[in-house]
Amino acid sequence: MPKAFVPLEGRPLLWHCVRGLLASGCIHVVVVAVGAQLHDRARAVLAEAGEQVRIVTGGAHRSDSVRAALHGVPDADVVVVHDAARCLTPVSVIRTVVQAVLAGTPAVVPVLAVVDTIKQVDADGCVVRTVDRSALRAVQTPQGFAADLLRRAHQAPSALATDDAGLVEALGVPVVTVPGHPDAFKITTAFDLAVAQMLTSARAVDRT
Repeated sequence: MPKAFVPLEGRPLLWHCVRGLLASGCIHVVVVAVGAQLHDRARAVLAEAGEQVRIVTGGAHRSDSVRAALHGVPDADVVVVHDAARCLTPVSVIRTVVQAVLAGTPAVVPVLAVVDTIKQVDADGCVVRTVDRSALRAVQTPQGFAADLLRRAHQAPSALATDDAGLVEALGVPVVTVPGHPDAFKITTAFDLAVAQMLTSARAVDRT
């Protein structure tokens, strides 16, 4: 099934993601980009959020989906782009990103230091060199932007990148980092889902 609808503690990842964004208190509208055939399913999952959630049809690439979502918030001054697969991102990270943009930084991404040794390899899998990890960072979401800047980045002729910060970088605009959080990891494998289940259960115990 589409990753956003994989269940975690009885609720889809998408539900957990949207709940976290709205719980931050600084996100007023969430635009969810899904395939046209998934509109009804997404609406049903997010029905309790009411008018704070809008559903739009995504595209073949990430940038196409973000561009479609931007059309859903034409009056926004600040936009954050988030992955449903990072549904356990703490609200503190969301607030930090938004506050940094509101304070005048036009592009902000949460990051973690890279702790593994990184090797660059050639086409045959042979090590070319060991990369200095001291200046490397693993980028998370949500990524925050001044809305006009993000719209301009998505209008560029080659508006394709693995993240939205990459599109902004291509414009020559500096992207500032803020501390991320280990809980904001991307749920990609069955192992990741198992970790997410343990974290969700632990949070539920902490709230009792």
